[in-house]
Amino acid sequence: MDAFKLMKELRVNYDQEVDYLPKETGLSLIESTNQNDGRISAKCRDAKVEDLWSLTSFFGYTTQTFVLAVNLLDRFLAMMRIQPKHLSCVSLSCLHMAAKVTEEERNLAPTDELIRIGQCRFTVSDLGRMEKIIAEKLDFKSKSVTALTFLQLYHQITLSHSTHRKETLSLEKLEAQLKACLCRISFSKAKPSVLAFALLRLEIEAFHSEDMLEIAHHIQRHLKIADAELLLWRTQVAQCLSAYASPECSKPNHRKLQWVVSRRTAQNLQSSYRSVPELPTIPEGCWDESESEDSCEDTMSSGEESLSSSLGSDAEGPFFPKHLLRHHKRRQYLDA
Repeated sequence: MDAFKLMKELRVNYDQEVDYLPKETGLSLIESTNQNDGRISAKCRDAKVEDLWSLTSFFGYTTQTFVLAVNLLDRFLAMMRIQPKHLSCVSLSCLHMAAKVTEEERNLAPTDELIRIGQCRFTVSDLGRMEKIIAEKLDFKSKSVTALTFLQLYHQITLSHSTHRKETLSLEKLEAQLKACLCRISFSKAKPSVLAFALLRLEIEAFHSEDMLEIAHHIQRHLKIADAELLLWRTQVAQCLSAYASPECSKPNHRKLQWVVSRRTAQNLQSSYRSVPELPTIPEGCWDESESEDSCEDTMSSGEESLSSSLGSDAEGPFFPKHLLRHHKRRQYLDA
């Protein structure tokens, strides 16, 4: 895409972003709520967004899915007063809605597995009803203009104009920094275009690249972003990233995602471990021709039968679903 089309698309999204902003009065109410008030507090919301980040990484979903899920969550929470006990259902519904829009169908986690891995206590039908409520209230179809929308456009524009050091401006790093910011409700008050631009400016300033800085100034003038507004959010972003990089910061903990099995399944697994037969030791030296291949096959097959019978119905398929066994790339930039 050439520079003219990129700038045109940037302007179109800039004009539309106001339609996808959470209500600031609702966000302020959440920020002022104490945890013991029986309503959603900022700490409660932030913890749930960190859980969404963990689930996004676990299922191999894209940054776009996570950012859209957070946007839906904040817009709904800023509009509706819900009880803390319903927050898990709301947040997981937002993630599922976002995934259905942004992910390929073959990569979507089945709804029941999403609920089970999220360690939630509601049903698939509960999730479906909540999704309908959220979609109705937000008039959600398929699109939302988010900070990631602008971050990707800024990155494309910068690289299309930059004459050198293209490899230094990493979109992956910028996306990781954006996810860290979204774990704090205060950044939901920022315009997506300004939040993304603050991240871009900080990264460019770290490179001391004059041509990239000039491009950033051009983008700022094109969108008419005020210096005072940029300075405000640039300062807050810098503080957030500095705090996030410190060892004292509590980051999303992927180890909290644990498999919960029934007592019967646990007993079957334990018994199968104890009943695994010992295979005969293969003697060193020459092969004893008196032992036929049939006897060796009998030994192996009897061992396999014992293992399968001890597992019962669980032996008919893999213990973990295949799509959950994929290896996910670790975060390279904001890792603990």
